[in-house]
Amino acid sequence: MTILVVAEHDNVSIKGATFNTVKAATACGGDIHLLVAGHGANEVAQAAAHIEGVGKILYADAAQFEHGLAEELAAQVTAIALDYSHILFPATASGKNVAPRVAAQLDVAQISDISRVVSVDTFERPVYAGNAIATVQSSDKIKVVTVRPTAFEAAAHTESAVDVQTIPAVQPAAVTTFVGAEISKSERPDLQGAGIVVSGGRGLGSQAQFDALLSPLADKLQAALGASRAAVDSGYAPNDLQVGQTGKIVAPQLYIACGISGAIQHLAGMKDSKVIVAINKDPEAPIFGVADYGLVGDIFEFVPELVAQI
Repeated sequence: MTILVVAEHDNVSIKGATFNTVKAATACGGDIHLLVAGHGANEVAQAAAHIEGVGKILYADAAQFEHGLAEELAAQVTAIALDYSHILFPATASGKNVAPRVAAQLDVAQISDISRVVSVDTFERPVYAGNAIATVQSSDKIKVVTVRPTAFEAAAHTESAVDVQTIPAVQPAAVTTFVGAEISKSERPDLQGAGIVVSGGRGLGSQAQFDALLSPLADKLQAALGASRAAVDSGYAPNDLQVGQTGKIVAPQLYIACGISGAIQHLAGMKDSKVIVAINKDPEAPIFGVADYGLVGDIFEFVPELVAQI
């Protein structure tokens, strides 16, 4: 049994979710191959060769892979898919874009967002916004799976390196054209990989107050900033900061929720955090049901006081 993990990268470095996906693959057993499809991404392939548990790196280098277009990557994965029993993707925006295309082309059912590997053909995945765990079994010859990164530890880095094998790239699908990308840049840690997340909700009242109140705390803690969907919909924060069922799934060591009531959709995205601190003036707010520590009071008083004490 051989498992293919599709690496997520930007042609410069490997995205953290790939390491978690490799860890999920090791739980399935068997040999693990890692596909790096990119353009001028040789350094990525060489770095991937040091991921613990990976037995071989498959490197496909072609211009059509430069921008990670789903149609191009899906075509490359499908071309080599018959050699594998499992094909694993991180359950990120990119992975969720490519995996369904591969599953459709292989005429198999996709197993989405797994949080545990029970056996080679049986997996657990959260449903109903994480309020229930479904156990699913697949009889498909090739299992196309997306992996929830926060549910698995990251695979370690090893000093030794495995072989990097260059494979031929498929012909360009040429059904889409890359027009441009607007990528937000921040000096703060990436939200999904941060060890500490400071998150704000609609209780902040405005974008100005969101920035003025939470930025000093995030800076002191060297934390990433997050937001509830209500805060994003109200224009207090950009949508790439949204945490929740329709945003990003996070599981940091420390999650500080400021002015977030705790709608079920938000809880689905952060309740696996190791320590949760909630600050809210409503003692009946659902967020306190999952919080390890709760402060009932005005965030505009408590947060500046907390910053002063750090």
